Amino acid sequence: IAGCCAKTTVAPLDRVKVLLQAHSEHYKHLGVFSTLRAVPQKEGYLGLYKGNGAMMIRIFPYGAIQFMTFEHYKTFIITKLGISGHVHRLMAGSMAGKRSMTAVICTYPLDMVRVRLAFQVKGEHTYTGIIHAFKTIYAKEGGFLGFYRGLIPTILGMAPYAGVSFFTFGTLKSVGLSHAPTLLGRPSSDNPNVLVLKTHINLLCGGVAGAIA
Repeated sequence: IAGCCAKTTVAPLDRVKVLLQAHSEHYKHLGVFSTLRAVPQKEGYLGLYKGNGAMMIRIFPYGAIQFMTFEHYKTFIITKLGISGHVHRLMAGSMAGKRSMTAVICTYPLDMVRVRLAFQVKGEHTYTGIIHAFKTIYAKEGGFLGFYRGLIPTILGMAPYAGVSFFTFGTLKSVGLSHAPTLLGRPSSDNPNVLVLKTHINLLCGGVAGAIA
C-alpha cells in the first residue's frame, strides 16, 4: 500500500519522464515543467496518469517483498552476524534489493506495459488498455521475450539503489533522533518508551533517501 501511494503521488512526473526519455514527438522540445502543463492541455488531467493502473498491479507485490525482506535481513545481520551501525543498513538494503529481483522479474512485463501506455499520446494510441497491450506485444514482439526488454539494466541498478535508499533513510533517522529527539521525534503509539520520527519528518527523510539513491 505504501508503494502504491508513493507511485500514484509521483505518477505525473513518471509520465513526463517516459515522454522525455523516449523523445516523444509531441513533447521533445519541452522541459519538465512545460510538459507537466502541456499534457493536461493536450490529453486532459488523466493523461498525467497513463500507465498508472499497470504500475499499481506491479508495485503491490514488489513493494511488499522489498520492505518485508529489509526488516528480515536487518534483524538477521544484527543478531546472527553481530554487525550493527550504518553498515548493517547498507547490507540489509542491498540484500533486500537482491531479493526483490525475483519480484521484478515476475512483474517486469507489467512495467513494460506501463511504459508503453505512458508513452502513448491521445489520438495516436497503439494500445487500448493493459490487456490489449499484453496481447499485442506478445503477438508482434517475439512472445514472452518481448516483455523483458531493458531487464538487465533494471536488475543491475536494483541492489545499489535499495542499499543506498535504506542506508540513507536509516542513517537520517538515527542521527535525527540522537541529536534532536524533542524536535524530530515522538513516542511510538505501540510503545511509548520508543521514540519514532514525526510523520512529516519521516516523509522528508524518505524523500531525501529516495532522491539520493
